[in-house]
Amino acid sequence: MLKAVIFDFDGIIVDSEPLHYKAFQRVLEPLGASFSWDDYIETYMGFDDRDAFREAFARAGKTLDDARLHELIAQKAELFQHVAADGVTAYPGVCELIRAISGNLPLAICSGALRSDIVPILATLGLTGCFDCMVTADDVPQSKPDPASYLEAVKRLQFCFPEKMILAENAVAIEDTPAGISSAKGAGLKVVAVTNSYAATELTTADAVVITLAELGIEGLCSLIQ
Repeated sequence: MLKAVIFDFDGIIVDSEPLHYKAFQRVLEPLGASFSWDDYIETYMGFDDRDAFREAFARAGKTLDDARLHELIAQKAELFQHVAADGVTAYPGVCELIRAISGNLPLAICSGALRSDIVPILATLGLTGCFDCMVTADDVPQSKPDPASYLEAVKRLQFCFPEKMILAENAVAIEDTPAGISSAKGAGLKVVAVTNSYAATELTTADAVVITLAELGIEGLCSLIQ
């Protein structure tokens, strides 16, 4: 029986990946460490900001110490707020599904984005208060595909709902990237993948793959992972 649902954020709730890419380029281009959109999709999209900057600097043959890394993350976060100010669009059906689940099943976000990136967008979409807990890049030292973030999300849901007997194996993650699927599967969760960012052929390690979350209610979600 399904006991909890955990949503990724970027690429699942909102199409914010182009905004992250734009913010990265504004930081990295003056430093000679920029990368193409194809590179972003192929390599960087599954990373949090820390690992994205580390990868970009490594590929450019540049050194990056922790102090400079923190400066770049803060700079990119500020730029993201500016590029997101024009508004973001939720994927079809996702807000309706979140509202249907909220209050009926324990619900969390597990994202490689910063909390400061996520909270304003949830407010814009009218989703503030729908999630019982949230795990972001601020909360774990490793980014996806490492399972740390999903392990922490399950742990927090267990703390919030001790009576529900939530385990990784009776929770489902909703993801859009191979790195996200690996992270959730590594933590022991079932995974429903959505073809928002990658073709279905690249998401085959998920337990189920759907084209869209539109018209997928709780019963439909349960049926996909049985």
